[in-house]
Amino acid sequence: MRIGWALLMTVMVMASTTAEQEPQLLRLMPWPESVKTVPGSGRLIVGNSFSVSVSAGGANPQLRRAVAIFLDDLRRHTGSLPLDFAFAETGKGQLQISVDRASKQVQELGEDESYSLEVTASAAILKAPSTLGAMRGLQTFLQLAQITPQGFSVPTLVIQDKPRFPWRGLMIDSSRHFTPIDVVKRNLDGMAAVKLNVFHWHLSDNQGFRVESRRFPKLHEMGSDGLYYTQEQVREIVSYARDRGIRVVPEFDMPGHSTSWFVGYPDLASGPGPYSIERKWGVFDPAMDPTRESTYKFLDEFIGEMAKLFSDEFFHIGGDEVNGKQWDANARIQQFMHSHSMKNNADLQAYFNERVQKIVAKHGKIMEGWDEILHPDLQKSIVIQSWRGQKSLADAAQQGYRGLLSSGYYLDHMDPASAHYAVDPFTGPTAGLSDTDKQKILGGEACMWAEYVSPENIDSRIWPRMAAIAERLWSPQNVTDVDSMYARIDKINSWLDAYGLTHNTARMLMLKRTADAEEVSSLHTLADAVVPVGIDGRYDLPSVKPTALTPMNRLVDAAAPETVKGRQFAALVDAFVSGKIKPGMEAEIRSTLTQWRDNDIHFRALAENSALLQEALPVSRDLSALGQAGLEALDYLDRAEKAPEDWKTQQLALTQAAMQPKAEVVLIVAAPIQKLIQASAGEAPTNLPLPKSAD
Repeated sequence: MRIGWALLMTVMVMASTTAEQEPQLLRLMPWPESVKTVPGSGRLIVGNSFSVSVSAGGANPQLRRAVAIFLDDLRRHTGSLPLDFAFAETGKGQLQISVDRASKQVQELGEDESYSLEVTASAAILKAPSTLGAMRGLQTFLQLAQITPQGFSVPTLVIQDKPRFPWRGLMIDSSRHFTPIDVVKRNLDGMAAVKLNVFHWHLSDNQGFRVESRRFPKLHEMGSDGLYYTQEQVREIVSYARDRGIRVVPEFDMPGHSTSWFVGYPDLASGPGPYSIERKWGVFDPAMDPTRESTYKFLDEFIGEMAKLFSDEFFHIGGDEVNGKQWDANARIQQFMHSHSMKNNADLQAYFNERVQKIVAKHGKIMEGWDEILHPDLQKSIVIQSWRGQKSLADAAQQGYRGLLSSGYYLDHMDPASAHYAVDPFTGPTAGLSDTDKQKILGGEACMWAEYVSPENIDSRIWPRMAAIAERLWSPQNVTDVDSMYARIDKINSWLDAYGLTHNTARMLMLKRTADAEEVSSLHTLADAVVPVGIDGRYDLPSVKPTALTPMNRLVDAAAPETVKGRQFAALVDAFVSGKIKPGMEAEIRSTLTQWRDNDIHFRALAENSALLQEALPVSRDLSALGQAGLEALDYLDRAEKAPEDWKTQQLALTQAAMQPKAEVVLIVAAPIQKLIQASAGEAPTNLPLPKSAD
């Protein structure tokens, strides 16, 4: 069938291609709106003399910077030296770019990002209405360039493309754990590579205030542990992002999540000080005092300062998880509420938000906040970011507010890429909205909350899963095939290494340090079989609660949220138990199970010399027992002998016990082994959920 399909393709002049049809041939993510391949027409060679030309009408400085970045990225991906890639005269480059106009000096929501790309064996023509669209097309060209028998080359095709949503973002929390400038930059490179266009920068919370304020210097001097961004560094990041077609939206959380503000300025708070930087995680009592005019005078001056520093038109005020305990305990605040006929703390926060919205607008910005700020008294211009689900997003739209979806895109929950991929801004309560209300849903943002990330492992918590979310927000809604997504994300995963992202390299370094050894194959085998529990699980499991000062040097910190080995093993077992058996499939399953069964003895020898690995010994024993159970199940299946009931009961109890978190990791391979056990007993395999703490 595969040969016949290939022969048919060679005689076709042009074939429209979907992501499901050609995942192996085209390394594209997000998948374009339309792709038409031109089989049998050769390929465009990308050699050391590769050059780019720009039409005279589009030769603006911004586009020339974008092309320079593109050429540098092309060198990264091809390793081409000497550096001969260059600009050429108009119409003479191997890649010829034509844009109708320059993008706006300060990038805005809703700018045209569409482009077309036509590649022949002699040249590639990239056309776009704006420089921003050309940037997106350049990223597509980069993904298409790969090594072939002719050298690096690009296939002949025609692409028409534009994003489904105008707001496609990633939020990085730099407050709970500080994110160094170089880490921010490499993640901006990764964002640009998958056509994301908003970097939401969470810059203040209970655990740290991270931006230099020259008007109120105690904010960063006393609230940051010395870890903050200077204003010059902020400008550097804004400029760096702008050159890659990414807007930077700052978030300064208020009135809650604000302890770090009060360390230097306790008069802002609703309760008596003194205050210190919070080291623990969770929701805390301190909140700004909404009843004092001095609070708004302070915020007016502060927001005015930050509005000049951050050029984007949106300004995020947070607004989430205010428990109101300080307000309840303050007699003066209670009297204020009574005299203003406020029934509850929600009314008081709405009053605060209304005052702050006017300040934000005064300084030329549009207010954005989490979905708790939704209130009919606020101006319809604000943007609601929903972390609680599509219902609050739908409610906001029906009340006339624009919104973003983040629920389902929380990277710290350690869900697999397939789970994020299944979440769409237009599902559930939002699916039935009118066309007018749907226009108010701008897109979505993934969230990388930083309780359990460090500069060392943050990339592995974002990538490559972020690429699946980027595709959901860019590509047509009917691009949903999970197998296709994984086939392409596996290619993009290693492709992203060229940007200096450490999602593939840091884990081995962390594992070696944990074991204090160079030979860590047994630890690597164990790490490939587990995933970390989600953030809720890490709150609930330990007897000693972690803090901002807890080192992130354990197996749970090095383990990836999703492993290729674990996913491929699960796919093999699914095919096997459903009867879709191919030659060599059982042998591969047996080989993996044998490796897991025999791994414990080697891991125990390694763990003897490492206190950090001692906690993982029960996990290793469980993996060994699971390997043995899986092999026995295969033996029953090979003999066409139904497994005894007592054996089945015993092994299913083993798999259920193995699914429980230990050392804050979960053996993700327990579920497919359970399916083998059920199949050997003549039962239909079931997909039992992982424990809640692993969500």
